[in-house]
Amino acid sequence: QMHLVESGGGSVQPGGSLQLSCEVSGEASGSILNINAMTWYRQAPGNQRELVAQSRSDGTIKYADSVKGRFTIIRDNAKNSATLQMNSLKPGDTAVYYCAAARGSVVTGVKDYDYWGQGTQVTVSS
Repeated sequence: QMHLVESGGGSVQPGGSLQLSCEVSGEASGSILNINAMTWYRQAPGNQRELVAQSRSDGTIKYADSVKGRFTIIRDNAKNSATLQMNSLKPGDTAVYYCAAARGSVVTGVKDYDYWGQGTQVTVSS
């Protein structure tokens, strides 16, 4: 069994920055090496869960159009972690952010993820 634990959420004013961390643990050491896609999703009240940023084991990185140029995902296999650096935050970024991990090679949506973190709240307001 693998576990994902997010940290780093909080409240910030528009234009501010936050860094979210996802620690991967469980199974053998080097857990994150068994993962294809490490992804940050977010879900605002009344909305569907949406992909924010994804890092795959082949080095491919993908961002939602709404966060391109502002957010950066960093996957650190040595530390078994995936970090989301969020800059120039906007009120529209307010949501619960989830870390997710998928083992398989086919990763097209939320149904393809094997493990989820508990979520961390990010609130952007003045």
